[in-house]
Amino acid sequence: MKHIVIDARIRRASTGRYVDRLIEHLQNLDKTNNYTVLINSSDSWRPKSTNFNYSYCDYPQFSFNPISQLTFAWQLYKLRADLVFFPMNQQPLLYFKTTITAVMDLTMLRFSRPGKHSKIFHIIRMQAYKFLFWYSLKKSKHILTISNFVKNDIVNSYPFVKSKITTTYCASEPSISENPTKPIGISKPFVMHVGSPLPHKNIERLLKAFEILKQDYPELKLVLAGKKEFFFNKLLNNEIRLNKYKNHIIVPGFIDDNELRWLYENAEAYVLPSLSEGFGLPGLEAMAHGTPLVSSNATCLPEVYGDAAYYFNPNNIGDMAEKISDVLSDEKLRQKLVNSGCRQLKKYSWEKMAQETLAVYEKILKED
Repeated sequence: MKHIVIDARIRRASTGRYVDRLIEHLQNLDKTNNYTVLINSSDSWRPKSTNFNYSYCDYPQFSFNPISQLTFAWQLYKLRADLVFFPMNQQPLLYFKTTITAVMDLTMLRFSRPGKHSKIFHIIRMQAYKFLFWYSLKKSKHILTISNFVKNDIVNSYPFVKSKITTTYCASEPSISENPTKPIGISKPFVMHVGSPLPHKNIERLLKAFEILKQDYPELKLVLAGKKEFFFNKLLNNEIRLNKYKNHIIVPGFIDDNELRWLYENAEAYVLPSLSEGFGLPGLEAMAHGTPLVSSNATCLPEVYGDAAYYFNPNNIGDMAEKISDVLSDEKLRQKLVNSGCRQLKKYSWEKMAQETLAVYEKILKED
């Protein structure tokens, strides 16, 4: 019987679904090892299995504060773990015992997102992040990734990980069960995208493609859903404000699940123009609701979506507009994408991801 610690501080964030589903399924799969799950003190998560426990851990996920670094490492040492699993590269520099790290993608290393901070602060922070990224890969006994594209990307950038890296695919959630409710101010026909317009999400080019589409589809609307934070406000104040068809670009902000279900079920297409993804969960969620998917062909997306998406070059605005137009105008193509999406979803399972992750844990524990 071993003691495994899982850092789940990110569990409630938009990028925390991976670790949330992992600990959910591990509780059913592993009744032998003991687990401690690190969560924020404001997190209401509690274990349902007797061999799982939790410990509060309120250290920030992105911090080089020496006190936080030291005390976080000390907390881990006191837990006397045989293995610590970090679902992200942010981890204490001074913890030297056995660790496994999951890497979602290399997006943060390649796409600048300075936000509210000054450029100098952002440059310093990025250099620190790059060092921590390299260091976490170097000292980890094993690396987990969520697509073969990311796996190969990491190996090409950091060849020393080649012998200690494994892909464990994510999965989609089931379709939303709440009764669909039409959001205020949205009418058909529309295409949609959900999520923060971070620089790598490429929403600026989608807005320009929308201007082209409006020439042939004058009634078409573009719905961009997601919490209105820094990047959304920046988009509203700049690209959307200057867009020729700004009155047909709808930004409802954060929407409830019942409203999201209505959007999925009534959209002409879900458009994913991203320049970089580690797995591409939004596209799978669109498939789960029977929404035709028009997607970028960048990074891992063709690997994950297979023939269930209609692809375009995300750097080519004309190609993006043309491929969206094809799906809007061709009912047979739309139905083909919907049917292929149903088949594609069956390839992925959160339980399988947890099984494969547990196998890596056990392999490393045996080696130690």
